[in-house]
Amino acid sequence: MPSVHHLAVQCRDLEACERFYREVLGLPLLRRWPRQRGGDRAVWLALGGGAFLALERVEGTPDDPAAATAAPATPAWRGGRPGFHLLALAIPAGERAVWEARLASAGVPVVHRTRWTSYVLDPEGNRIGLSHHPEDPA
Repeated sequence: MPSVHHLAVQCRDLEACERFYREVLGLPLLRRWPRQRGGDRAVWLALGGGAFLALERVEGTPDDPAAATAAPATPAWRGGRPGFHLLALAIPAGERAVWEARLASAGVPVVHRTRWTSYVLDPEGNRIGLSHHPEDPA
């Protein structure tokens, strides 16, 4: 059974969101991901048990989805709107192929893959990741 790996939230004001989650809720800083043009693209905060909260900068406006980016040249999942971005569930790296076969047999396509994560959509269109970061694939 997969467990929570991380939850990602897109933020227009990354600095304000980081202050809230760190200073008000007391979540410790785990890692910063820089933008190419300076500043942070994302901030990861520890949730305990190896899970983390990923706060990801979203730029642009909801009226101009083509201009909205979570990172340079990467479209924002929610079309430039801040909010829930992704629920990632932890899986062992050696079981990724098994999970992808299970998804395929259920008629659920993998809509995107990275080195560590396979992404699918739930019936409501919410983005779900099955991730083994930082463990490399077998």
